[in-house]
Amino acid sequence: MNFKSLNLLLLSITTLFLFLSISTAEEDPLSSSSIVSRFQRYLQINTVQPNPQYYEAADFLISQAKSLSLEYHTVEFVVGKPLVLLKWPGSNPNLPSILLNSHTDVVPFEHHKWTHPPLGAHIDSHGNIYARGSQDMKCVGMQYLEAIRRLKASGFEPVRSVYLSFVPDEEIGGHGGAEKFAESDEFKKLNVAIVLDEGLPSPGENYRAFYGERSPWWLVIKAVGAPGHGAKLYDNAALENLFKSIESVRRFRASQFDLLKAGLKAEGEVVSVNMVSLKAGTPSPTGFVMNLQPSEAEAGFDVRLPPTADPESLERRITEEWAPVSRNMTFEFKQKESIYDKFGKPALTAIDSSNPWWNLLEEAVSNANGKLGNPEIFPASTDARYFRNQGLPAIGFSPMANTPSLLHDHNEFLNQAEYLKGIEVYESIIKFYASYVGRDNFKDEL
Repeated sequence: MNFKSLNLLLLSITTLFLFLSISTAEEDPLSSSSIVSRFQRYLQINTVQPNPQYYEAADFLISQAKSLSLEYHTVEFVVGKPLVLLKWPGSNPNLPSILLNSHTDVVPFEHHKWTHPPLGAHIDSHGNIYARGSQDMKCVGMQYLEAIRRLKASGFEPVRSVYLSFVPDEEIGGHGGAEKFAESDEFKKLNVAIVLDEGLPSPGENYRAFYGERSPWWLVIKAVGAPGHGAKLYDNAALENLFKSIESVRRFRASQFDLLKAGLKAEGEVVSVNMVSLKAGTPSPTGFVMNLQPSEAEAGFDVRLPPTADPESLERRITEEWAPVSRNMTFEFKQKESIYDKFGKPALTAIDSSNPWWNLLEEAVSNANGKLGNPEIFPASTDARYFRNQGLPAIGFSPMANTPSLLHDHNEFLNQAEYLKGIEVYESIIKFYASYVGRDNFKDEL
Protein backbone atom coordinates (compact mmCIF):
# COMPACT_ATOMS: atom_id res chain seq x y z
CA MET A 1 0.00 0.00 0.00
CA ASN A 2 1.45 3.37 -1.02
CA PHE A 3 1.50 6.50 1.13
CA LYS A 4 -1.44 8.09 -0.73
CA SER A 5 -3.61 5.00 -0.30
CA LEU A 6 -2.76 4.86 3.42
CA ASN A 7 -3.81 8.49 3.87
CA LEU A 8 -7.10 7.84 2.08
CA LEU A 9 -7.75 4.81 4.28
CA LEU A 10 -7.03 6.77 7.45
CA LEU A 11 -9.26 9.61 6.27
CA SER A 12 -12.09 7.18 5.55
CA ILE A 13 -11.75 5.56 8.98
CA THR A 14 -11.69 8.96 10.70
CA THR A 15 -14.76 10.13 8.77
CA LEU A 16 -16.63 6.93 9.63
CA PHE A 17 -15.67 7.31 13.31
CA LEU A 18 -16.90 10.90 13.40
CA PHE A 19 -20.13 9.96 11.65
CA LEU A 20 -20.78 7.14 14.11
CA SER A 21 -19.95 9.42 17.06
CA ILE A 22 -22.32 12.12 15.85
CA SER A 23 -25.09 9.62 15.16
CA THR A 24 -24.67 8.08 18.60
CA ALA A 25 -24.85 11.50 20.27
CA GLU A 26 -27.97 12.40 18.30
CA GLU A 27 -29.65 9.14 19.24
CA ASP A 28 -28.77 9.31 22.93
CA PRO A 29 -32.16 9.85 24.61
CA LEU A 30 -30.46 11.46 27.62
CA SER A 31 -28.60 14.08 25.62
CA SER A 32 -29.71 17.68 26.04
CA SER A 33 -30.49 17.98 22.34
CA SER A 34 -32.77 14.92 22.43
CA ILE A 35 -34.54 16.16 25.56
CA VAL A 36 -35.17 19.60 24.10
CA SER A 37 -36.25 18.10 20.78
CA ARG A 38 -38.95 16.03 22.50
CA PHE A 39 -40.16 19.15 24.30
CA GLN A 40 -40.37 20.98 20.99
CA ARG A 41 -42.39 18.16 19.45
CA TYR A 42 -44.92 18.31 22.28
CA LEU A 43 -45.17 22.10 21.99
CA GLN A 44 -45.78 21.84 18.24
CA ILE A 45 -48.91 19.71 18.73
CA ASN A 46 -51.90 22.00 18.36
CA THR A 47 -53.88 21.66 21.59
CA VAL A 48 -55.17 25.23 21.48
CA GLN A 49 -58.67 25.82 22.83
CA PRO A 50 -61.39 25.69 21.63
CA ASN A 51 -60.37 22.90 19.20
CA PRO A 52 -57.43 21.06 20.77
CA GLN A 53 -56.00 18.06 18.92
CA TYR A 54 -56.19 15.84 21.99
CA TYR A 55 -55.73 12.52 20.19
CA GLU A 56 -52.51 13.68 18.58
CA ALA A 57 -51.21 14.73 21.99
CA ALA A 58 -52.32 11.41 23.48
CA ASP A 59 -50.50 9.45 20.77
CA PHE A 60 -47.32 11.40 21.45
CA LEU A 61 -47.55 10.86 25.22
CA ILE A 62 -48.21 7.15 24.80
CA SER A 63 -45.17 6.90 22.51
CA GLN A 64 -43.11 8.42 25.32
CA ALA A 65 -44.60 5.98 27.81
CA LYS A 66 -43.63 3.07 25.56
CA SER A 67 -40.07 4.35 25.26
CA LEU A 68 -39.90 4.38 29.07
CA SER A 69 -41.66 1.02 29.56
CA LEU A 70 -44.41 2.70 31.58
CA GLU A 71 -47.90 1.27 31.84
CA TYR A 72 -50.47 3.41 30.07
CA HIS A 73 -54.12 3.76 29.16
CA THR A 74 -56.59 6.49 28.27
CA VAL A 75 -59.91 7.42 29.83
CA GLU A 76 -62.62 9.59 28.31
CA PHE A 77 -64.96 11.06 30.89
CA VAL A 78 -66.20 13.23 28.02
CA VAL A 79 -66.18 11.79 24.51
CA GLY A 80 -63.40 13.26 22.41
CA LYS A 81 -61.40 14.42 25.42
CA PRO A 82 -58.92 11.68 26.35
CA LEU A 83 -57.10 11.69 29.67
CA VAL A 84 -53.79 9.84 29.44
CA LEU A 85 -52.77 7.96 32.58
CA LEU A 86 -49.28 6.49 32.95
CA LYS A 87 -47.94 4.29 35.74
CA TRP A 88 -44.47 3.51 37.05
CA PRO A 89 -45.19 0.64 39.46
CA GLY A 90 -43.59 0.75 42.88
CA SER A 91 -42.11 -2.19 44.73
CA ASN A 92 -44.66 -1.79 47.54
CA PRO A 93 -48.14 -1.45 45.99
CA ASN A 94 -49.70 -1.21 49.45
CA LEU A 95 -48.25 2.26 49.97
CA PRO A 96 -50.32 5.22 48.73
CA SER A 97 -49.11 6.51 45.39
CA ILE A 98 -47.74 9.73 43.92
CA LEU A 99 -49.71 11.61 41.25
CA LEU A 100 -47.99 14.02 38.87
CA ASN A 101 -50.71 15.96 37.09
CA SER A 102 -50.50 18.25 34.07
CA HIS A 103 -52.93 19.51 31.44
CA THR A 104 -52.50 19.12 27.71
CA ASP A 105 -54.57 22.06 26.45
CA VAL A 106 -53.32 25.62 25.98
CA VAL A 107 -55.01 29.00 25.56
CA PRO A 108 -55.46 30.77 22.21
CA PHE A 109 -53.06 33.41 20.92
CA GLU A 110 -52.89 36.40 18.59
CA HIS A 111 -50.44 35.15 16.00
CA HIS A 112 -49.47 38.56 14.62
CA LYS A 113 -48.39 39.78 18.07
CA TRP A 114 -45.76 37.07 18.50
CA THR A 115 -42.13 37.45 17.45
CA HIS A 116 -41.99 33.75 16.49
CA PRO A 117 -44.80 31.34 15.49
CA PRO A 118 -46.72 30.37 18.65
CA LEU A 119 -46.68 26.67 17.75
CA GLY A 120 -43.21 26.64 16.19
CA ALA A 121 -41.17 26.01 19.37
CA HIS A 122 -38.45 28.24 17.88
CA ILE A 123 -35.21 28.50 19.86
CA ASP A 124 -33.53 31.90 19.60
CA SER A 125 -29.87 32.78 20.05
CA HIS A 126 -30.35 33.08 23.82
CA GLY A 127 -31.76 29.57 24.12
CA ASN A 128 -35.35 30.76 24.68
CA ILE A 129 -37.99 28.32 23.41
CA TYR A 130 -40.98 30.29 22.14
CA ALA A 131 -44.33 28.51 22.11
CA ARG A 132 -47.77 28.55 23.63
CA GLY A 133 -47.56 26.09 26.50
CA SER A 134 -43.83 26.53 27.09
CA GLN A 135 -44.68 27.83 30.58
CA ASP A 136 -48.33 26.75 30.91
CA MET A 137 -47.80 23.83 31.23
CA LYS A 138 -46.41 21.44 28.66
CA CYS A 139 -43.01 22.07 30.19
CA VAL A 140 -43.96 20.41 33.47
CA GLY A 141 -45.61 17.42 31.80
CA MET A 142 -42.44 16.73 29.82
CA GLN A 143 -40.22 17.37 32.85
CA TYR A 144 -42.06 14.58 34.67
CA LEU A 145 -41.30 12.21 31.80
CA GLU A 146 -37.68 13.28 31.36
CA ALA A 147 -37.05 13.00 35.11
CA ILE A 148 -38.34 9.42 35.02
CA ARG A 149 -36.14 8.72 32.00
CA ARG A 150 -33.09 9.84 34.00
CA LEU A 151 -34.13 7.87 37.09
CA LYS A 152 -34.65 4.70 35.09
CA ALA A 153 -31.27 5.12 33.42
CA SER A 154 -29.65 5.44 36.84
CA GLY A 155 -31.23 2.18 37.99
CA PHE A 156 -33.59 3.78 40.51
CA GLU A 157 -36.66 1.74 41.44
CA PRO A 158 -39.58 3.47 43.21
CA VAL A 159 -41.05 2.06 46.38
CA ARG A 160 -44.35 3.89 45.87
CA SER A 161 -46.11 3.75 42.54
CA VAL A 162 -45.87 6.94 40.50
CA TYR A 163 -48.78 7.98 38.27
CA LEU A 164 -48.73 10.68 35.60
CA SER A 165 -52.04 12.16 34.47
CA PHE A 166 -52.29 14.30 31.35
CA VAL A 167 -55.73 15.88 31.53
CA PRO A 168 -57.84 17.88 29.05
CA ASP A 169 -59.70 21.17 29.38
CA GLU A 170 -57.92 22.83 32.31
CA GLU A 171 -57.92 26.11 30.42
CA ILE A 172 -61.72 26.10 30.23
CA GLY A 173 -62.34 25.08 33.84
CA GLY A 174 -61.26 21.44 33.98
CA HIS A 175 -64.86 20.20 34.21
CA GLY A 176 -64.38 17.59 31.48
CA GLY A 177 -60.96 16.58 32.78
CA ALA A 178 -59.52 16.82 36.28
CA GLU A 179 -62.85 17.49 38.00
CA LYS A 180 -64.44 14.29 36.71
CA PHE A 181 -61.19 12.39 37.21
CA ALA A 182 -60.85 13.40 40.87
CA GLU A 183 -64.43 12.31 41.56
CA SER A 184 -64.16 9.00 39.69
CA ASP A 185 -63.74 5.40 40.81
CA GLU A 186 -60.74 5.31 38.46
CA PHE A 187 -59.04 7.90 40.65
CA LYS A 188 -59.98 6.19 43.92
CA LYS A 189 -58.26 3.02 42.72
CA LEU A 190 -54.96 4.88 42.48
CA ASN A 191 -54.86 5.37 46.27
CA VAL A 192 -53.12 8.73 45.91
CA ALA A 193 -51.20 10.25 48.82
CA ILE A 194 -49.96 13.50 47.24
CA VAL A 195 -50.61 15.42 44.02
CA LEU A 196 -48.19 17.72 42.24
CA ASP A 197 -49.55 20.17 39.69
CA GLU A 198 -48.61 23.45 38.04
CA GLY A 199 -47.17 26.55 39.68
CA LEU A 200 -45.81 29.82 38.32
CA PRO A 201 -42.42 31.05 37.09
CA SER A 202 -40.20 33.01 39.42
CA PRO A 203 -38.38 36.13 38.21
CA GLY A 204 -35.70 35.49 40.84
CA GLU A 205 -33.52 32.60 41.97
CA ASN A 206 -36.06 30.93 44.28
CA TYR A 207 -38.70 28.55 43.00
CA ARG A 208 -42.33 29.22 43.86
CA ALA A 209 -44.60 26.61 45.47
CA PHE A 210 -48.34 26.90 46.06
CA TYR A 211 -50.43 25.26 48.79
CA GLY A 212 -53.85 26.67 47.89
CA GLU A 213 -55.55 28.86 45.35
CA ARG A 214 -58.22 31.47 45.01
CA SER A 215 -61.71 30.35 44.08
CA PRO A 216 -63.44 32.03 41.13
CA TRP A 217 -66.74 33.82 41.57
CA TRP A 218 -67.80 35.06 38.14
CA LEU A 219 -70.38 37.67 38.99
CA VAL A 220 -72.86 39.48 36.75
CA ILE A 221 -74.70 42.50 38.18
CA LYS A 222 -77.79 43.70 36.34
CA ALA A 223 -79.67 46.98 36.67
CA VAL A 224 -83.09 47.84 35.30
CA GLY A 225 -84.89 51.17 35.02
CA ALA A 226 -87.38 53.08 32.96
CA PRO A 227 -86.16 53.97 29.46
CA GLY A 228 -86.08 57.64 28.57
CA HIS A 229 -85.00 60.24 26.08
CA GLY A 230 -81.27 60.70 25.88
CA ALA A 231 -81.66 64.36 26.81
CA LYS A 232 -83.74 63.77 29.94
CA LEU A 233 -82.37 63.81 33.50
CA TYR A 234 -84.20 61.50 35.90
CA ASP A 235 -83.49 59.21 38.86
CA ASN A 236 -82.96 55.47 38.87
CA ALA A 237 -82.02 55.06 35.24
CA ALA A 238 -80.50 51.61 34.63
CA LEU A 239 -77.05 52.93 33.77
CA GLU A 240 -77.04 55.37 36.67
CA ASN A 241 -77.78 52.55 39.11
CA LEU A 242 -75.15 50.34 37.52
CA PHE A 243 -72.52 53.10 37.75
CA LYS A 244 -73.19 53.40 41.50
CA SER A 245 -72.54 49.69 41.83
CA ILE A 246 -69.39 49.86 39.75
CA GLU A 247 -68.08 52.67 41.96
CA SER A 248 -68.78 50.61 45.09
CA VAL A 249 -66.93 47.66 43.58
CA ARG A 250 -64.06 49.96 42.57
CA ARG A 251 -63.63 51.20 46.16
CA PHE A 252 -63.48 47.63 47.47
CA ARG A 253 -60.99 46.68 44.77
CA ALA A 254 -58.81 49.66 45.68
CA SER A 255 -58.79 48.66 49.38
CA GLN A 256 -57.58 45.16 48.48
CA PHE A 257 -55.04 46.48 45.99
CA ASP A 258 -53.67 48.87 48.63
CA LEU A 259 -52.91 45.89 50.89
CA LEU A 260 -51.02 44.25 48.04
CA LYS A 261 -49.07 47.38 47.08
CA ALA A 262 -48.13 48.05 50.71
CA GLY A 263 -46.70 44.53 50.99
CA LEU A 264 -49.16 43.63 53.76
CA LYS A 265 -50.57 40.73 51.77
CA ALA A 266 -49.42 38.63 48.82
CA GLU A 267 -51.39 38.51 45.58
CA GLY A 268 -53.02 35.21 46.45
CA GLU A 269 -54.13 36.48 49.87
CA VAL A 270 -56.38 39.34 48.76
CA VAL A 271 -59.82 39.27 47.18
CA SER A 272 -59.35 40.46 43.61
CA VAL A 273 -62.20 42.04 41.64
CA ASN A 274 -61.85 43.05 37.99
CA MET A 275 -64.59 44.21 35.66
CA VAL A 276 -64.44 42.11 32.51
CA SER A 277 -67.60 43.06 30.64
CA LEU A 278 -70.09 45.92 30.25
CA LYS A 279 -73.32 45.54 28.37
CA ALA A 280 -75.84 48.34 27.72
CA GLY A 281 -77.42 50.36 24.95
CA THR A 282 -79.96 49.77 22.20
CA PRO A 283 -78.28 48.49 19.02
CA SER A 284 -78.78 50.25 15.69
CA PRO A 285 -77.41 49.54 12.18
CA THR A 286 -74.63 52.07 12.79
CA GLY A 287 -73.86 51.17 16.41
CA PHE A 288 -76.24 52.27 19.16
CA VAL A 289 -79.29 54.50 19.43
CA MET A 290 -77.74 57.66 20.87
CA ASN A 291 -80.91 59.45 22.03
CA LEU A 292 -82.36 56.60 24.08
CA GLN A 293 -81.42 55.70 27.64
CA PRO A 294 -81.62 51.88 27.93
CA SER A 295 -83.90 50.06 30.35
CA GLU A 296 -81.26 47.41 31.19
CA ALA A 297 -77.54 47.41 31.82
CA GLU A 298 -75.15 44.82 33.24
CA ALA A 299 -71.51 44.41 34.20
CA GLY A 300 -69.46 41.26 34.67
CA PHE A 301 -66.73 40.83 37.28
CA ASP A 302 -64.05 38.21 37.81
CA VAL A 303 -63.87 37.86 41.59
CA ARG A 304 -61.27 35.59 43.22
CA LEU A 305 -61.45 34.55 46.88
CA PRO A 306 -58.50 33.12 48.80
CA PRO A 307 -59.20 30.14 51.09
CA THR A 308 -58.67 32.48 54.05
CA ALA A 309 -61.51 34.84 53.03
CA ASP A 310 -64.97 35.14 54.59
CA PRO A 311 -67.36 34.23 51.75
CA GLU A 312 -70.49 35.02 53.75
CA SER A 313 -69.26 38.57 54.38
CA LEU A 314 -68.52 39.11 50.70
CA GLU A 315 -71.91 37.80 49.64
CA ARG A 316 -73.58 40.22 52.08
CA ARG A 317 -71.57 43.04 50.54
CA ILE A 318 -72.78 42.04 47.08
CA THR A 319 -76.38 41.92 48.25
CA GLU A 320 -76.35 45.12 50.28
CA GLU A 321 -73.85 47.37 48.46
CA TRP A 322 -73.06 46.13 44.96
CA ALA A 323 -76.50 44.97 43.85
CA PRO A 324 -79.16 46.19 46.31
CA VAL A 325 -82.78 45.48 45.49
CA SER A 326 -83.58 49.06 46.51
CA ARG A 327 -81.85 50.24 43.32
CA ASN A 328 -83.58 47.70 41.09
CA MET A 329 -80.43 45.55 41.02
CA THR A 330 -80.07 41.80 40.68
CA PHE A 331 -77.03 39.54 40.42
CA GLU A 332 -76.10 36.02 39.43
CA PHE A 333 -72.99 33.88 39.49
CA LYS A 334 -71.86 32.37 36.21
CA GLN A 335 -69.45 30.33 38.31
CA LYS A 336 -69.09 30.16 42.07
CA GLU A 337 -66.62 27.75 43.61
CA SER A 338 -66.38 27.12 47.31
CA ILE A 339 -63.23 27.89 49.23
CA TYR A 340 -63.89 24.76 51.29
CA ASP A 341 -63.21 21.12 50.49
CA LYS A 342 -65.96 18.49 50.63
CA PHE A 343 -65.25 18.01 54.35
CA GLY A 344 -66.04 21.67 55.08
CA LYS A 345 -62.42 22.70 55.69
CA PRO A 346 -60.55 25.49 53.87
CA ALA A 347 -58.99 23.94 50.77
CA LEU A 348 -55.41 24.43 51.89
CA THR A 349 -52.50 21.98 51.94
CA ALA A 350 -50.56 21.96 55.20
CA ILE A 351 -47.08 23.49 54.99
CA ASP A 352 -45.79 22.44 58.40
CA SER A 353 -44.47 19.26 59.99
CA SER A 354 -47.92 17.67 59.88
CA ASN A 355 -47.48 17.22 56.14
CA PRO A 356 -44.37 15.14 55.31
CA TRP A 357 -44.77 15.88 51.59
CA TRP A 358 -44.06 19.56 52.10
CA ASN A 359 -40.90 18.80 54.06
CA LEU A 360 -39.81 16.30 51.41
CA LEU A 361 -40.35 18.89 48.68
CA GLU A 362 -38.05 21.34 50.45
CA GLU A 363 -35.40 18.66 50.92
CA ALA A 364 -35.64 17.46 47.32
CA VAL A 365 -35.36 20.94 45.82
CA SER A 366 -32.38 21.69 48.05
CA ASN A 367 -30.78 18.39 47.02
CA ALA A 368 -31.01 19.60 43.40
CA ASN A 369 -29.22 22.83 44.37
CA GLY A 370 -32.44 24.84 44.25
CA LYS A 371 -34.29 26.85 46.85
CA LEU A 372 -37.96 27.41 47.58
CA GLY A 373 -39.36 30.84 48.31
CA ASN A 374 -42.10 31.37 50.87
CA PRO A 375 -45.15 29.17 50.21
CA GLU A 376 -47.95 30.98 48.38
CA ILE A 377 -51.62 30.84 47.53
CA PHE A 378 -52.03 30.61 43.76
CA PRO A 379 -53.67 33.84 42.54
CA ALA A 380 -55.85 32.12 39.93
CA SER A 381 -57.19 28.57 39.58
CA THR A 382 -55.64 25.25 38.58
CA ASP A 383 -56.75 21.63 38.48
CA ALA A 384 -55.14 21.14 41.89
CA ARG A 385 -58.34 22.44 43.50
CA TYR A 386 -60.23 19.32 42.47
CA PHE A 387 -57.77 17.09 44.32
CA ARG A 388 -57.73 19.35 47.39
CA ASN A 389 -61.52 19.13 47.37
CA GLN A 390 -61.10 15.39 47.97
CA GLY A 391 -59.11 16.21 51.11
CA LEU A 392 -55.76 15.40 49.50
CA PRO A 393 -52.60 17.48 49.79
CA ALA A 394 -51.77 19.10 46.47
CA ILE A 395 -48.80 21.33 45.73
CA GLY A 396 -48.41 23.57 42.70
CA PHE A 397 -44.83 23.60 41.50
CA SER A 398 -43.32 24.55 38.15
CA PRO A 399 -39.50 24.66 38.39
CA MET A 400 -38.89 27.86 36.43
CA ALA A 401 -36.51 30.36 38.07
CA ASN A 402 -35.10 33.53 36.51
CA THR A 403 -38.11 33.56 34.19
CA PRO A 404 -40.70 36.29 33.54
CA SER A 405 -44.27 35.10 33.96
CA LEU A 406 -45.80 34.97 30.47
CA LEU A 407 -48.71 32.60 30.99
CA HIS A 408 -51.49 33.54 28.51
CA ASP A 409 -49.31 36.40 27.24
CA HIS A 410 -47.71 37.14 23.88
CA ASN A 411 -44.25 35.62 23.24
CA GLU A 412 -44.49 32.98 25.96
CA PHE A 413 -41.10 31.30 26.28
CA LEU A 414 -38.92 29.17 28.54
CA ASN A 415 -35.15 29.12 28.36
CA GLN A 416 -33.82 25.66 27.55
CA ALA A 417 -31.26 25.84 30.37
CA GLU A 418 -34.09 26.46 32.88
CA TYR A 419 -36.10 23.66 31.34
CA LEU A 420 -33.20 21.22 31.68
CA LYS A 421 -32.53 22.36 35.25
CA GLY A 422 -36.19 21.78 36.07
CA ILE A 423 -35.83 18.16 34.97
CA GLU A 424 -33.06 17.69 37.53
CA VAL A 425 -35.29 19.23 40.19
CA TYR A 426 -38.19 16.91 39.38
CA GLU A 427 -35.80 13.95 39.26
CA SER A 428 -34.90 14.75 42.86
CA ILE A 429 -38.54 15.27 43.91
CA ILE A 430 -39.76 12.03 42.36
CA LYS A 431 -36.88 10.13 43.94
CA PHE A 432 -37.59 11.58 47.41
CA TYR A 433 -41.35 11.07 47.13
CA ALA A 434 -41.26 7.58 45.62
CA SER A 435 -38.72 6.43 48.24
CA TYR A 436 -40.62 7.73 51.26
CA VAL A 437 -41.95 4.94 53.48
CA GLY A 438 -42.87 6.94 56.58
CA ARG A 439 -46.34 7.45 57.94
CA ASP A 440 -48.56 9.55 55.71
CA ASN A 441 -49.72 11.82 58.55
CA PHE A 442 -51.78 14.16 56.40
CA LYS A 443 -53.91 11.52 54.74
CA ASP A 444 -54.20 9.33 57.84
CA GLU A 445 -55.93 12.18 59.67
CA LEU A 446 -58.75 12.45 57.11
